[in-house]
Amino acid sequence: MPETYINQLISYIKKNLQKGYTLDSLKFALLDQGYSRSSVDRAINIVNKQLAKKAPQLKEKPLIKIQRIPIYNHFPEEKEEKSFWNKIKKIFN
Repeated sequence: MPETYINQLISYIKKNLQKGYTLDSLKFALLDQGYSRSSVDRAINIVNKQLAKKAPQLKEKPLIKIQRIPIYNHFPEEKEEKSFWNKIKKIFN
């Protein structure tokens, strides 16, 4: 399989990625057009490697901050239970 054949697939994939198509949709379109799975996969791997080289690399790790937010009780404070015996005790105290 000549190298120009793969280069044509690579340029087709790159051009259509810029138009907004996904790799999966391009892969299925090329397979439906009769291209072999191995040549399409090879071209996609090459495109992925080329795009990965152009991607910006992070020079430092991102800072992840953990912030704790207090949870407040939204219910009114429970009043002291007034049982029958507590009422009796208050009468005699």
